[in-house]
Amino acid sequence: MAYKKKNGNTVEAVWKLAAPIAAGLGLSVWDVRFLKEGADWFLRIFIDKKGGVGIEDCEKMSRAINGPLDELDPIDRSYCLEVSSPGIDRELVREEHFQAFLGSVVRVKLIRPLEDGRRELTAVLEDYRENTMVLQTEEGVTISLAARDASSVRLVDDDIVGGIEE
Repeated sequence: MAYKKKNGNTVEAVWKLAAPIAAGLGLSVWDVRFLKEGADWFLRIFIDKKGGVGIEDCEKMSRAINGPLDELDPIDRSYCLEVSSPGIDRELVREEHFQAFLGSVVRVKLIRPLEDGRRELTAVLEDYRENTMVLQTEEGVTISLAARDASSVRLVDDDIVGGIEE
């Protein structure tokens, strides 16, 4: 199959399959990841909905996608399917994630330290355009960072429950 060439194609194929199934269950797909951990491969589908995701939502999505995933067969090796919520401290990776959480507190882990030596920064996400974050620190300093300079960007504000709608 054409989907078996690269992991990126696998993720794209699974996303295209999962999105309408999730929508039919009142959910949205937050992220899809196909990763190797040790000797095992994992296909992780993160789902979301307004008000938050419960275990029942994960079970429904897992059951609903199992058959269609077997039929599409986008993965040429054995793997473990996991369906879960992105969590309160969800990682922001796609532009729509950043847009949905403008004004929220985020923790940014940097690949290279800032001029002051910090490798981690907690700030309010003020803007996100053209793969660049504009952050406001507690001290009132505005920092502009390219998304590629961050190893991860996660929500910190535990008041947030549920997130984006597609």
